Amino acid sequence: MKKYFSYSFILCFAFLGAFAQENIDADVINRIKKEGLENSKVMDIAFKLTDVSGPRLTNSPGFFRAANWAKEELAKWGLSNTALEPWGDFGKSWELKKSYIAMTSPYYRPLIGFPKTWTKGTGGLKNAQVILVKATDSATLEPYRGKLNGKIVLLYRTDTLKQTFKTDATRFTDEQLSKMAGAIIPTPDTAAMRRRNQAVPVTRGFLPISARVRNMAMSEGAIAILSTGARGHDGTLFVQGGGAYGGNDPENFTDIVIAFEDYMSLVRLANGGYPVQLETDINTEFSSKDLKGYNVIAEIKGSDPKLKEELVMLGGHLDSWQGATGATDNAAGCAVMMEAVRIIKTLNLNPKRTIRIALWSGEEQGLLGSRNYVKKHFADQATMTLEPQHSKVSAYYNLDNGTGKIRGIYLQGNENAKQIFSKWLEPFNSMGAQTVTISNTGGTDHLAFDGVGIPGFQFIQDEIEYDTRTHHTNMDTYDHLIAEDLKQASIVVAAFIYQTANRNEKIPRKELPKPRVQGQR
Repeated sequence: MKKYFSYSFILCFAFLGAFAQENIDADVINRIKKEGLENSKVMDIAFKLTDVSGPRLTNSPGFFRAANWAKEELAKWGLSNTALEPWGDFGKSWELKKSYIAMTSPYYRPLIGFPKTWTKGTGGLKNAQVILVKATDSATLEPYRGKLNGKIVLLYRTDTLKQTFKTDATRFTDEQLSKMAGAIIPTPDTAAMRRRNQAVPVTRGFLPISARVRNMAMSEGAIAILSTGARGHDGTLFVQGGGAYGGNDPENFTDIVIAFEDYMSLVRLANGGYPVQLETDINTEFSSKDLKGYNVIAEIKGSDPKLKEELVMLGGHLDSWQGATGATDNAAGCAVMMEAVRIIKTLNLNPKRTIRIALWSGEEQGLLGSRNYVKKHFADQATMTLEPQHSKVSAYYNLDNGTGKIRGIYLQGNENAKQIFSKWLEPFNSMGAQTVTISNTGGTDHLAFDGVGIPGFQFIQDEIEYDTRTHHTNMDTYDHLIAEDLKQASIVVAAFIYQTANRNEKIPRKELPKPRVQGQR
């Protein structure tokens, strides 16, 4: 019993010591709160990035409208070194110029649909019969050979709409946040991982039936193929890419995603023996004029003679898909990060370290903008060859999980940052932000930094309706943004950025990752 209390006392003392090192300037935090609540520009920034700019597919005209506006706005606020910085080869520009699809027989009905990105148009208005393809493999596909010319191809499916009995929009409960806070780092079971890898079936060279039907339709001169997602209902479409987009890649076959309810109605009619006619007019525009990808970069220069060469970075991805204007994915994150640096600059806080904001492109195609930026400036993950600036970065903070308020932060396994962030969140506990979890989260640009040993973090956000309604859909519009949540997020981010920039030491680092072995899972 005596040992237990002795150990607890020592542990408590160590925690208090860690907390004592984190001096919070209450006056600055209150000024950040006041500016972020009373003079917020976050929704106006979001408006410019969404409604004004339009869809922001990487390298598209909409992307460059948003990127150039953001660069100019950051310069107006007094940030320096504002630039559209090329990160490497990306591919062709693609823009949707016209999209129309409707059923004309057995009666007229407009359909909800969008073509996939990097697919070609129909070459004007086309009226064509629907052919229902019932095929599950090459053998059952063969009877359709020679019958697809001039048709619109519909692949048979038998699934039905799954009604949802839960609300689309949710916030994390106290129980969920408590569970996240209590998470531990699992010990890797390398033997189990090896068994799982060996159990994965070899599928190299195998084409799913939908791809084989598409290839046959294209080779035989069909007008288009129709698709619908595995999820999505009530007119919500999850619509993304339609194929390769490299400078020398051919234009992909016309592939139109339509609403699940529309798709299944066509299937039932065609399967019931009722001839279905559709008319469609898809106009898309490709350009190979500039195949480079670009990130928006800007800085608030550090003021301390000893620390100004060190960096604090923040960012989110600016690119989106084509079905809407990419509001929650990820104009929300970009607007918050821009608002955070605006607050710091407006309040003339003069951070000791240099603060650098980055709005990435190519995230949706595999974190291309951030990974290439990190490779160019900091380290090559494949070889772990470090650039001189690698040691200068204190931390990178990312926001890319929708419109929800910040509830805390993922540590990405960086246990040494736990006490720091817990202390920094204290002024925002009453605003709903208090959870620090050791857990990792994936799928976005902080991974580019974490992968080379630079502390990279993603904030925990309330999910709202991200996965159920807005993520990669035609519903991802400005109307699905929550102003009060984005104001709160901007304030929390501004405080974290300021404190990281002014802390005596950089954020602690994990062990440097080993070089990535080619072919290693």
